[in-house]
Amino acid sequence: MTKRIFLPLLATCVLALPACSQAAETDTAADTAMEAAPAATGTIVDVAAGNPDFSTLVAAVQAAGLVETLSGTGPFTVFAPTNAAFAKLPAGTVETLTTTETETLGGILTYHVVAGNVMAADLLAAIQGAGDAGYAMTTVNGATLTARVVDGAVQLTDAAGNTATVTATDVPASNGVIHVIDTVVMPG
Repeated sequence: MTKRIFLPLLATCVLALPACSQAAETDTAADTAMEAAPAATGTIVDVAAGNPDFSTLVAAVQAAGLVETLSGTGPFTVFAPTNAAFAKLPAGTVETLTTTETETLGGILTYHVVAGNVMAADLLAAIQGAGDAGYAMTTVNGATLTARVVDGAVQLTDAAGNTATVTATDVPASNGVIHVIDTVVMPG
């Protein structure tokens, strides 16, 4: 009986700690995302478009021709990089991808999407069940993202070994859920 109470409590604490400890350090995207969408008031694209911290992501989705797809019925789970996450890319990368490399951009963006509605508690349970290797998620583009808990925060590892930290979770949309990340992940 203690295990049944302890594991959900642990999961809640693991998700809450990064938000508390990083609140002063991270950009305001996590707070704004949570305030902008307290209930599922629009599609994933609508929710992202309603938050200025996702303007680069929205422009990229438009350039890649994915607006209709991500506005579809889903459900989708999107690990959404903020503008600050896109700013970490080498100079000129976003401009090149959104103008001349839109097919490559589409592959990168769909690497941030998982089919289904994966809530934070479900992801945490899957990570705990996967052990040290981490929980491997197949993304919409067919490649794998691996999720682990590192220093109390959920961290995604991409195909190249780079990591992104989840800074906000369970932002609702009518066709899925958004989890905010601090780095753009790459399929390989």
